[in-house]
Amino acid sequence: MRGLGLEGAPNARDLGGLVTGEGRTVREGVLFRAQALGRLTDSDVARLGKLGLRTVVDLRDASESAFGPPDRLPDPPPHVAALPIFDSRHPVFTYVSAVLLGRDGGGDYAALAEEGTPGAMTAIYRWFVTGEIARARFGQAVRLLADPDRLPALVHCTVGKDRTGWLTAIVLTILGVRRDDIEADYLATNAAAAQVNEQILAAMRRVRPDLDPEHVRPVLEARSPYLAAAYAEVDRVYGGFDGYLRHGLGLDDRVLDALRANLLD
Repeated sequence: MRGLGLEGAPNARDLGGLVTGEGRTVREGVLFRAQALGRLTDSDVARLGKLGLRTVVDLRDASESAFGPPDRLPDPPPHVAALPIFDSRHPVFTYVSAVLLGRDGGGDYAALAEEGTPGAMTAIYRWFVTGEIARARFGQAVRLLADPDRLPALVHCTVGKDRTGWLTAIVLTILGVRRDDIEADYLATNAAAAQVNEQILAAMRRVRPDLDPEHVRPVLEARSPYLAAAYAEVDRVYGGFDGYLRHGLGLDDRVLDALRANLLD
């Protein structure tokens, strides 16, 4: 697992080097994960260009992309596959957006407002597993990564933690990486993004001095219970990960075998 050393995207890293339960290794230089790429420096863009990316998988909704600076991509730019995993009609997203804007949230999701932001985050991870939009887009993303002509690829959302984290968990599970190692990669985001998160909290408190940072941290951090909530939902609804892959995401042996051929040494 190699950090890419991008100043403007400190959470960017190569998934290569992780070892499967059968002793095979995830191939380096083929699949990368990151946060949004709009704050890259010129040297970051040059470094990104050396990866030879053919595809950038963007999991953000258009409303998120419009809120921040556009991704800075190397020349020639890789193909951008826009696969937004977001549902503006689902009140949990309204609640979390309100928290990030320094508001009280609540609204149609008053129960979560009472429980707190960790409850909202576990609800989002359960939605990743069962939501129609989420299942369709995660399935599309895996099919894309199973196409050798689309690789090397980089996957990102806004923070590079939740949607990117669950897609990474899906891919690594297919490859046979142990769950403990998948969780360790997921939690590695916290160290990589710690400085950025503190800057976000400081900026929010300048706008709203009475803001309780501990109300916001659960939205900014990767936490084991979030990932556990998704795994539990997989077991509850599909009886295990194989059922989720085949019946939830609509993946077949051809796609799964192609993904392994692309990403394993």
